[in-house]
Amino acid sequence: MAYPIERKLVISIASSALFNLSESHNVYVNSGVDAYRLHQEKNIDIPFPKGVAFPFIKRFLAINKAFPDQSPVEVVLLSRNSPETGLRVFRSIRHYDLDITRAGFMTGSSPYEYIPAFNSSLFLSGNEADVRKAVESHYPAGVVLPSTVYDDEHDNELRIAFDFDGVIADDEAESIYKKNNDLDEFEAHETEKQSIPHKPGPLADLFKKLSFMQKLEERKLKKDPDYKKILRIAIITARNAPSHERVVTTLKNWGVSADESFFLGGMDKSRILTILKPHMFFDDQLSHLQSPAGDIPMVHIPFGIANRSSPSAP
Repeated sequence: MAYPIERKLVISIASSALFNLSESHNVYVNSGVDAYRLHQEKNIDIPFPKGVAFPFIKRFLAINKAFPDQSPVEVVLLSRNSPETGLRVFRSIRHYDLDITRAGFMTGSSPYEYIPAFNSSLFLSGNEADVRKAVESHYPAGVVLPSTVYDDEHDNELRIAFDFDGVIADDEAESIYKKNNDLDEFEAHETEKQSIPHKPGPLADLFKKLSFMQKLEERKLKKDPDYKKILRIAIITARNAPSHERVVTTLKNWGVSADESFFLGGMDKSRILTILKPHMFFDDQLSHLQSPAGDIPMVHIPFGIANRSSPSAP
């Protein structure tokens, strides 16, 4: 029996993250809303090019194909478009054979208020203002940053990478560091609190539900040794020993785990990302959301103290 939406892992996404809307956006900016509407009507059967989040969403929806009886995940479109101008978006969704059927069209308004209505554990958008409003309302949201879209049709694995502080966990540790920009003070605090789990951060619910999907896959693999797992989850943090222990304590307390964990001690995260090649990397600090080739899909989580002051933190 399929899961009701209250039990599903739901991701809400704006059309600006799923597709490349740069051409349509230029029409809107340069010629106005009427020209934009005519442009969409004229090109209604021309699919939009794939956007930065497209490879991530396509593989995420593949979880339902592996578990058709439960259908444990769902993607909901939350759009600033009107239903009329949104017709091209749904025709593009059908063209790419994406199983997305639920949507909210706001006709110019921000859709962030409806994140909890759809039980969403994440809202992805290219509109920074919408994401910041969502985060200020304590909803899980991230800004999809521009990058080269590469979708390897032969690669069915879904690789998701997370920063820890200010993303999976709250910003308590970063706040300690920011007081005096003192790494020793930060490590002393985290060592003292190493047996006390962190409070959840903005993407804690997403991480926990992804971990549950991993357990579904592990059970399936035991029954079917030929099954190819879809999910691969990594944590990439600037922490190192001994402050890594509180990360382990937190995840163990929550009953979750990652396939790979990297404690880099301030090393450039792109050195890991270029090898891992995640389909999405979530971090709360823009300074960490860079890759030499510009081909790693990055999401900025504008949460906590890291987004209220400038110095870099762990």
